[in-house]
Amino acid sequence: MSLRGFGLSVAMVLVLGAGQASAADIDLSKPYGDKYGCINRNGQEVAADQMLLLTDKELITAASACTFTKTQAQADGSLVATATCEAEGEEEQEPTKFTIKRSAKSAKKLVIADADGNVMGEVSRCE
Repeated sequence: MSLRGFGLSVAMVLVLGAGQASAADIDLSKPYGDKYGCINRNGQEVAADQMLLLTDKELITAASACTFTKTQAQADGSLVATATCEAEGEEEQEPTKFTIKRSAKSAKKLVIADADGNVMGEVSRCE
């Protein structure tokens, strides 16, 4: 392999590695939530019409609970989570996908969007 070929190989590894590193930046080992999601992270403490709680295993809203079956890091640094969701008052579980990415407004916040790209809300790491 020529020196030029070696340089291109190193550059490709660096580019691919950078994509994986940015996706790894989204660490769900600690819960994220909005105000009521963080309050309710250990169980229903207060009733809330609006609530988002995101963990490494699930996404919980005021009206539904979704359990992740697969999460996949994307080249742009986002995560795509495949989940089965159970809506309040319904017994059927519907499969769906969510996209989780860093907020453009604040690197400490995450934005959650549904399969249609509709933003569900922003969440911060729970204290």
